[in-house]
Amino acid sequence: MSDETQIKDVIQTYFDCMYESSGEKVRSAFHANAKITGYLEDGLHQMSVDDFAGFVESQQPSPKAQGAPERIDILSLEIAGNTAAVQVRDDYLGMTFKDSLLLLNADDRWSIYSKLFHVEGPSS
Repeated sequence: MSDETQIKDVIQTYFDCMYESSGEKVRSAFHANAKITGYLEDGLHQMSVDDFAGFVESQQPSPKAQGAPERIDILSLEIAGNTAAVQVRDDYLGMTFKDSLLLLNADDRWSIYSKLFHVEGPSS
């Protein structure tokens, strides 16, 4: 499987973790040392993988169970050796996010090492 295909699979798992409120999928998509950082209305949020997994799991019923539309668009994907930068736009919890995801290939496995998120506005 090509690096690009493997990275796209990680991005799909990333979306699925939020859509299904799955902490297990958070831990599958993210490197154990990853950081999740960005601004919401109430200010700067900085999370570890465990923090983010707990937040995602707390969203009950899940967006999938609520019948929310699925939306994740890969805006760009650039691979440089064992690193990659991916920008995505996704809808989550009534908001449209533009996420910058940095991935690392460690031990022959791609995972998200850093997520910076920006809220563009309400989801359409």
